Amino acid sequence: MAKTKKQPSAAELNLEQGIHLVESHLLFSKLGGRISLSDKNRFAKGGAALVSGEGSIYLNKELLLSPSQWAYSIAHCRLHLAFGHFDANHMPGYEVAQTDGSTYWKPVYRASLWNMACDIFITKFLADMKFGQPLPYVSLDAFPGSITDERKIYTYLLETNQAEFPQNYGTAGSGMCDMLRLENPIRYQEKLGRRNLFAEKFAWALANSASHAVSIASGRSALSRTAMTKSEQATAWFIGHYPLLGGLAAGFRIIEDADICIREEIQVAAVDVTAGELYINPAATLNFEELKFVMAHEFLHAGLMHHERCQGRNPYFWNIACDYVINGWLHDMGVGQMPQIGVLYDETLAGRSAESIYDQIITDIKTFKKDNTLRGYGKGDIFTKKKMPSVFSDASSAVSLDEFYKSALAQGLEYHQARGRGYVPAGLIEEIRALAMPPIPWDVKLANWFDSYFPAVEKTRSYSRPSRRQASTPDIPRPSYIETAFSENARTFGVIVDTSGSMSTKDIGLALGAIASYSASRSVPFARVVFCDAAAYDAGYLAPEDIAGRVEVRGRGGTKLQPGVDLLEQAKDFPKGGPILLITDGEIEPSLSIHRDHAYLLPRGCHLPFRTKSEVFYFSEN
Repeated sequence: MAKTKKQPSAAELNLEQGIHLVESHLLFSKLGGRISLSDKNRFAKGGAALVSGEGSIYLNKELLLSPSQWAYSIAHCRLHLAFGHFDANHMPGYEVAQTDGSTYWKPVYRASLWNMACDIFITKFLADMKFGQPLPYVSLDAFPGSITDERKIYTYLLETNQAEFPQNYGTAGSGMCDMLRLENPIRYQEKLGRRNLFAEKFAWALANSASHAVSIASGRSALSRTAMTKSEQATAWFIGHYPLLGGLAAGFRIIEDADICIREEIQVAAVDVTAGELYINPAATLNFEELKFVMAHEFLHAGLMHHERCQGRNPYFWNIACDYVINGWLHDMGVGQMPQIGVLYDETLAGRSAESIYDQIITDIKTFKKDNTLRGYGKGDIFTKKKMPSVFSDASSAVSLDEFYKSALAQGLEYHQARGRGYVPAGLIEEIRALAMPPIPWDVKLANWFDSYFPAVEKTRSYSRPSRRQASTPDIPRPSYIETAFSENARTFGVIVDTSGSMSTKDIGLALGAIASYSASRSVPFARVVFCDAAAYDAGYLAPEDIAGRVEVRGRGGTKLQPGVDLLEQAKDFPKGGPILLITDGEIEPSLSIHRDHAYLLPRGCHLPFRTKSEVFYFSEN
């Protein structure tokens, strides 16, 4: 009688399916690590997997887990090898020692603590990838520290009390390390010809999976055997080798269509920020290094929100100003090679912001009007022709394109610097970090300007006039609070208002209303107001409430502000230390001579026809 074949148990079936999930995954299937099945005696209670530095992964075949939990456990162990967690050069607690002329690695660290730090890092990695199902006892909710680097996690655990984090983050079960024989780390040294093949496999697998993702995002079949274009190769290079821009590169669709480029008049390249599309003209015949430079240029346009920061400025000249800044950064970072056409670069503009370069362009339009962008002469390479609110089709997980670009660039910078992947100019770092901070409203900036000249008046206690609460306690003297006495001349300022035809009544009212409210809040009793168009009209000293509601704009001719400045500076009844605030749209004479402290208040999108070291505030209705 034939023997009945033993049917596999539920635990064995789940384990087999879990292994299949890992081996069919684009990334984890390519990592090193040999799987071996063991009985439960090798593990602590609830333990699923162990890994050794030589690459053996031991699985508890008697443990009942779901296939997804087995896939998670196997991937966890393989990542220990891929991240070099057994590498003595990577560990924080090993130092080189010498005895009798021989050199060796001396352990000076806590192995269990290093294992925990590595487990926490991998747990975060798998959570970000949304791969598998964590074991029941694994959760990052209880860990309060930063999870950006294993060494930093180890230092945090070392400097705090380990007992505060009793939870196990590994796969070996309660009270046991899932990394075996940590006391004998692997010593990978290139000079001895021994390489970390696990890390090399991981790097190759990561680049391969990134290329696959790019192919899917660009509409190519996952099974397509067509060779990648140079633009797709450049995109894969950014994703795999340049983390600063890798996240942005992954979010763009590359379009290399000569007909579209002819229709849109794109000479070399352009970017449609709102649609997430980057156009490359195949007729430009760029080599690979030039292509990397051009694509990085367009990625930075999107990531730094240049389409949003135009804010009423001339779009073409703003595009030119941004080009000068970006190309200077890319030159300093050594990303690719500048192509021969369409690249604006000037060493004398190094370290300048796009806003300051734009102001210079406006004062010398004839010179800069000859410049051409990567799109061509007279056209900006920043598109905003389509409106797509999300980079995801699923509305439940929708995120705005603006937030996607900000997040991709900010996270790219953090990873780029943490891994030491190359130089990043200070100006670019400042702009990326500024994206994460909400902009300061113009009225808050104006309030700060007022505070610098007119600090809040302090109140002091005085018994010369009893408090209004005195009647409630006749036997207890109560002082009243009075404002500190001050000279009215010491708390006043001049306002010069451009009342020419180019200034709208709405703009003038908005600016004057803000000035009036801050004057009242800072106990400024009067302001000396002068209206200017073709001539200067002295309105004299006005109280804040008069500035806000009862000012009559008299002139509507051309604009000359210098007569108003001269009137205030020469007035005997205007204090020598009084600052001057000029409200204008910038359509004034090409230069002003002002000897007092002063600032300018302009409608958003306007500019001065000259450069100034004084404060310039741009106001808007919103």
